[in-house]
Amino acid sequence: MSINELEVPGLGTTWLVTGLEEGRAVLADPRLSRDERKAPDALRAFAHNHRADMSMGRHLLDEDPPDHTRLRGLIKKAFTPRRVENLRPRAQEITDALLDGLSGEVDLIDALAFPLPMTIMCELLGLPEADRADFRIWGAELAMGMDPTADRATVEHGGKALRAYFENLVAHIDVDDRPSDEQPDLTRALIRAGRMSHDELVSMLMLLLLAGHSTTVNLISNGMLALMTNPAQFALLRERPDLLPQAVEELVRHDGPLQVSLPRHTLEDVEISGVTIPAGSMVSVVVSAANRDASRFDDPDRLDITRADNQHLGFGHGVHFCVGAALARMEAQVAIGSLVSRFPNIRLAVTDLRWEVNPMLRALVSLPVRLG
Repeated sequence: MSINELEVPGLGTTWLVTGLEEGRAVLADPRLSRDERKAPDALRAFAHNHRADMSMGRHLLDEDPPDHTRLRGLIKKAFTPRRVENLRPRAQEITDALLDGLSGEVDLIDALAFPLPMTIMCELLGLPEADRADFRIWGAELAMGMDPTADRATVEHGGKALRAYFENLVAHIDVDDRPSDEQPDLTRALIRAGRMSHDELVSMLMLLLLAGHSTTVNLISNGMLALMTNPAQFALLRERPDLLPQAVEELVRHDGPLQVSLPRHTLEDVEISGVTIPAGSMVSVVVSAANRDASRFDDPDRLDITRADNQHLGFGHGVHFCVGAALARMEAQVAIGSLVSRFPNIRLAVTDLRWEVNPMLRALVSLPVRLG
């Protein structure tokens, strides 16, 4: 059965969709909404309190069209495949600088998986290098908000600190009279465009910084873990670097950063695979299960970097398809390709790995490796 019910205390029944085709249908169906203002009272109150904990106003991921269309249109040009490809030499330069001189045992997240996407995103937004250590702390505190057992004071601290940072930035940043697409960074471009409220602007900047690096950290670290524990696939990628784009797609499918989609709620009764989900119900796609749907993928639990037909849901689907997917793919290709070519004997330095407690994201706490 690819659709299952789960009782959530205080929220009622949520529906978990585990099949690939059913998941694609859910993520593309306009009868399922991300706007909690259209939801029943309990869901609306829960979403409001969660947003307050994180000091996040309304943002791109919480809107339906037409507001979602307007907000996405303001940033999508910065993440087109062509513009992202222009960033590849810079990503390679950063990666080479981070890897130069490394030897012995290192934490791969500290050494590369975190600083590469964080540096790229900060440069895109025009944020100072000196502030990146703070961003990592605040981002980690905010990520704890997905854990229902987490200390809410810690989550609130991260949210308030990051929001205060961007409030101060927006209040004091200099923006000249050039058109938005001629501004030196995305922050100034968004301010110059002038098509967002102040709250939308600050929330967008918070979202871009957080989402623009966190999932890529996990994609790089999970991907390298999968390759190190599948040495034949590691060796094949080293012999066939032309497989790198295909390999990254398989790594996203096999053990990607997104485990469960953001919840949606039904605006009316919706039938999926013969199951009627009542109006006002919460629905989530279990991406990790859909990406290993045995009816869709041959031998789904096997890592196969030559897998050609790979229509996974690792970057979502529909109007909320990840706007930064091209950037994440490019950064993962650069990072993983560089590690495989530079360190053919890289291996795990521990037998037990620790994972973050996060029902939505598949995230390692650390990834100790011996570079060889």
